[in-house]
Amino acid sequence: MLLKDIAIGQNCIIDKISLPFQMEQRLHALGMTKDTAISVLNRKGKGIMIVKLRGTRLALGYNMTKNISVREAGRLA
Repeated sequence: MLLKDIAIGQNCIIDKISLPFQMEQRLHALGMTKDTAISVLNRKGKGIMIVKLRGTRLALGYNMTKNISVREAGRLA
């Protein structure tokens, strides 16, 4: 499943990031690594979203969210 397909309030675990090297390294530096939990806080349009990652909010565009594979981890309480 891709991050762009996750609904608001849903938790997931990052499986794979398939982005250009520099962009992928930047996300790694921000804490977005394999097996990291991520929550979708808000969505706009197709794949543009705000996510919560290790206590920090990040805005990700469609070109990023369509290249990040995730697996479902449940819903927020």
